[in-house]
Amino acid sequence: MTTFGAPLVWLLIALMAAGTLALRVSFLGIVGRTGRIPDPVRRVLRLIPAAVLAALVVPALLRPDGGFDATFDNHRLFAGIAASLVAWRTRNVFATIAAGMAILWLLDAVL
Repeated sequence: MTTFGAPLVWLLIALMAAGTLALRVSFLGIVGRTGRIPDPVRRVLRLIPAAVLAALVVPALLRPDGGFDATFDNHRLFAGIAASLVAWRTRNVFATIAAGMAILWLLDAVL
């Protein structure tokens, strides 16, 4: 529960919505006016999928129960490392998922 009043919360929501809209409109305005995406922006946009994937995966590996856990008891961390190695060697999404899940299930069953 927040200690802010309802009008302030709605004002903050409106400001965040306006900021999001401004960012999207500015990008579309640049592309619409020039007809192409500038090269520096194109280079940055190529990094977004990797950044989003890291933002989703790393907390699940290092904080499985809510607290930082980089110990030998963290099976998810070892499964994630193994899956990363499989992804690096094979560049196959299905092999990566299968290897990560197999290692995780094996560690959970044995240890």
